Amino acid sequence: MERVVVIGTGQGGFQLAASLRQEGFTGRITLIGEEPGLPYQRPPLSKDYLKDGNDARLLLRPPDFYEQQRIEIIGSTRVTGIDRTTMEVETGDGARIAYDHLVLATGSRNRIPPIAGLDRPEVLALRTLSDARVLRDRVEHMRRVVVIGGGFIGLEFAAVARARGIEVAIVEGADRLMGRAVAPMTSRHFLDVHRGWGSSVHLGQFAEAVTDAEGSLAVRLRNGSEVSGDTIVLAAGVIANDAIAKEAGLATDDGIVVDDLLRSSDPNISALGDCCRFVEPVSGLVARLESVQAATDHARTIAARLVGQPKPYAAVPWFWSNQGDRKLQIAGYAPDADDWHVAEADGKLTVFCFAGDRLASVETVGNAGAHMAARRIFANAGRVPRKLLETADYDLNAVMAAA
Repeated sequence: MERVVVIGTGQGGFQLAASLRQEGFTGRITLIGEEPGLPYQRPPLSKDYLKDGNDARLLLRPPDFYEQQRIEIIGSTRVTGIDRTTMEVETGDGARIAYDHLVLATGSRNRIPPIAGLDRPEVLALRTLSDARVLRDRVEHMRRVVVIGGGFIGLEFAAVARARGIEVAIVEGADRLMGRAVAPMTSRHFLDVHRGWGSSVHLGQFAEAVTDAEGSLAVRLRNGSEVSGDTIVLAAGVIANDAIAKEAGLATDDGIVVDDLLRSSDPNISALGDCCRFVEPVSGLVARLESVQAATDHARTIAARLVGQPKPYAAVPWFWSNQGDRKLQIAGYAPDADDWHVAEADGKLTVFCFAGDRLASVETVGNAGAHMAARRIFANAGRVPRKLLETADYDLNAVMAAA
């Protein structure tokens, strides 16, 4: 294998290139991305970057790293097609780039719900560094913002805005915050936290339109009420960027379908991160994980396979969200959770999420020790029966010893 081409210059694409070099790959590595510049971290965009605006701190590596590691980066370039017969990708300017192996690290894009008026200049989204720069400049002049979406990104931004004294209204169509990601008890905890910080939270109300109001804008809700603001931040979730794979004839299903080695339906093409769908090894459930950690773990799995050391993806999923002074951490994957055990002590919250009699995930707020213990338990024991936790009185250290 002489050349690996990666579509995507995000954290997953970067990690794939770095891991290939760490594994001893000596061939050409080319990363192609739509954004200009070098690969950077996305998670700080909704938090620290809005406070300090430090672009350099976001970079995953300085420029000389890519020169030393012989990693070619082609930025500001969109890949428009994949020719699987000739094993080439075609770019928007008509160039054709050959590959021996292709890795799709295309990530995801913001979901645009059917809300009238989203084309107004006062409506902002947050996905890229360019988006974050615009939002940060606008924050300096905001007085009241309406956040459409009560997921991680929306709530992280809401916390930053409230800390700056900006009035915040959060509009969420579901009946609880972060409903796709956390247990009801964790949702309630963060609802109380955000309301305690002074944000108004409107649950179970889908936004229908952005309209004019007196000297401002208003978001009209399904029940006919309106929430006013001078800026609207859209944070309504993301969609997998799998169109180019589908057009090339690869198997897709809300993401590029891959096996346990992250291979697509074409053995010469792999996929990683937000854009791929796979069987999560502990739960056995089909998953598409929107997580930096999943993308980097996927990249390491692919790199090892490409240098002749294949090992199925078996990493424990974990996630985090910093909202103000509250750090939410999740170990495991629990979309099928049907029962929960809650432990609160000394200002720390721990929620054990069960699917049947199996521990599916552990959610913590302000309890990094429990989070790390849970990750070790999942990594070492895999499927943990509920009875083992009950016997240990939900002491994760005791569970580790027993497991």
